Amino acid sequence: MGDSMMTSGQASAGALLQLIRSGRANTRADLQHATGLSRSTVGQRLDLLNRAGWLRHSTGESTGGRPSHRIAFDPTHASVVAFDLETRHARAAVVDLGGTILAEHTGPMDVGEGPEHVLDGLAEWFPDLIAAAGVPASHVAGVGLSVPGPVDWESGRVIEPPIMPGWDRYPIRERLQKAYAARMGLGAEADAVPVLVDNDANLMALAEHQAAHRDCSSFVLLKVSTGIGAGVVIGDSLYRGIDGGAGDIGHIRLHDRSDALCMCGSHGCLAAVASGRAIAKELSALGLDTASGRDVRRLLNEGHPDAVRLAREAGRRVGEVLVTVVTLLNPGVLMIAGELSGVPFLTGVRELVYQRAMPRATANLQVVTSRLGDHAGLIGAAAMVVEHLYSPAGADARLERLAP
Repeated sequence: MGDSMMTSGQASAGALLQLIRSGRANTRADLQHATGLSRSTVGQRLDLLNRAGWLRHSTGESTGGRPSHRIAFDPTHASVVAFDLETRHARAAVVDLGGTILAEHTGPMDVGEGPEHVLDGLAEWFPDLIAAAGVPASHVAGVGLSVPGPVDWESGRVIEPPIMPGWDRYPIRERLQKAYAARMGLGAEADAVPVLVDNDANLMALAEHQAAHRDCSSFVLLKVSTGIGAGVVIGDSLYRGIDGGAGDIGHIRLHDRSDALCMCGSHGCLAAVASGRAIAKELSALGLDTASGRDVRRLLNEGHPDAVRLAREAGRRVGEVLVTVVTLLNPGVLMIAGELSGVPFLTGVRELVYQRAMPRATANLQVVTSRLGDHAGLIGAAAMVVEHLYSPAGADARLERLAP
């Protein structure tokens, strides 16, 4: 919407809500100025939002005249169930609309056992999780799922995922919605609870950007765990590419390592030589008990010298690819997240990026680690649902359904 005045045709109740949620307009006078609507029209549209229970009001400080009445989005009026599916385990949480976790559960879940087994297993967590959050089932407005593979956003289906055998084009949204309805004893109203799916790096980027880097107009998050992927936020929006394939840098080929076989079936992929899985394989060859990125993280936390050495080398390998990413996107923040996001890997990345990229591309670049840690995927999955439900179009559609 920008800061310019909108036409009255654009300034629906949902558009007003967007201004309120963003903090750009939090009084009636601000809303009138931003939209060009009359005081009475603004009042009518605020009445719609108030009747839905989406707003809260407070009295601001007086500057000599009548104190202003502040209007804000109420993040407690509903909640979202979020899932973060990894290769060998999953996390779940009930999250309010502002990103506060109300209840959380983590358990083993092998993505290789296929979508039906995994989605039904996740669905078993619904009743206890919602009860632990202390909210009724009617309070849940949507379900978000983060997955470790490329997702076509429009269909919500995983497309040719290298580390998710059996998931290709499976109807995840429909299956999880049906399982939710069955577990919660819902009937036809289950269709009113949307299920959204996206790639884990995308959702981590969304969460981290909203949490601490909203002023960064070009933001890149690199997740390095079992695999390698990136999430990109341009302005305030995720950049997914034409069909959800943006950020899949783990499958960029390295010509000097054409012997390394990747999970995708190709040789020489970055993930085949610099991911948590690749390092775990090398450590296993040295006689250490490592099978995944989580095992590598454990050894890194213990300061194991071979793990530290290999993580730094992997960081340099990834840094070679990130030089191109930094040059192309000119980000203000490059965030390293995932199982390997410790000092050794970060040091390797910084060495290569600052050494190889042009000074112009790195003059204003911060290379940092995750702020949200293991919660980033959960909070990002919840944020995805909130953005869907309360976008101008989404909010207007819901308000129309709520109207008597």
